Amino acid sequence: MSEDADMGYRTWMRYFTPSAVHRRLGLVCLGVGLQHGALPVVGPRVLDHYVAVVVSKGRGWFTVPGGERREVVAPVLLWLVPGVGHHYAPDPVQGWEECFVDFDGDAVDAYVELGYITPDEPVVPLGEVVVVRDIVHRIVRCARGGSPLAQVDASAAVHHLLVALRRARADRTPSGGSLLEALARDALLPISVAEIAARRGMTLAELRAAVRRSTESGLKDHLLTLRLNRAKELLTTTRMPVQGVAQAIGYEDAAYFTRLFTRRVGVSPGRFREARAQAVPGGWRSQVPSPDEPPLVPEDELD
Repeated sequence: MSEDADMGYRTWMRYFTPSAVHRRLGLVCLGVGLQHGALPVVGPRVLDHYVAVVVSKGRGWFTVPGGERREVVAPVLLWLVPGVGHHYAPDPVQGWEECFVDFDGDAVDAYVELGYITPDEPVVPLGEVVVVRDIVHRIVRCARGGSPLAQVDASAAVHHLLVALRRARADRTPSGGSLLEALARDALLPISVAEIAARRGMTLAELRAAVRRSTESGLKDHLLTLRLNRAKELLTTTRMPVQGVAQAIGYEDAAYFTRLFTRRVGVSPGRFREARAQAVPGGWRSQVPSPDEPPLVPEDELD
């Protein structure tokens, strides 16, 4: 890592040059860097690709053209997006610690649509960033190793990084817990969305806004997705009747549940169960198999 003694900062960075074939993978890593200290001011500038800057320690400021200067307090994520100017810097005395990954590709549009990348929200508070930094260090090892597999390995790591950054977003309830984890628990209860909001110490409007920020979907749609995911699990791993499955995910009316399931999934709960049971030799098992002790399939179930 190079050091500028006068300025009091350290910086290390490497860059990739992906080929046309690499770009056909949909997502390519263009560069990676690690820096800390009283780093120089960045910008104003405009890039032609995306950069995820993760500030893990320290504080500073960030702004875009026409926007107010925003305070940056670690841990925080800064999104630098192509075609949009940005201007930022750490505290000139204490500095900050950051890592960054440059990337681009056609798959980025899908990540934006899914809400993993938020061009309209360039400063994103984060929670724990240990996993994020581990993935960045994986990209660093790719950049340092010189392996012919490095470009593909680094680009695959960018997918993992985007997921890890999404998980690290500090979407919290007033009590300090993870909002999405709490919703995953509440979604299966036979209670209204207003009651779900109350359990989180939020108004219904606040909960709707928080879910929209976190998932790029509406509250009811997010809850329905959680319920249907659980229904699919129960249909494929148990012999529970459809009425029981409906009740287990918060619906007393099995007919209403069946209509919802059929409209979203494309087949009825019964047909979904039948297709999965036939597709897996020996049928589904509720117990997760151990690699050391794989479950035995009865002889009468073997072809």
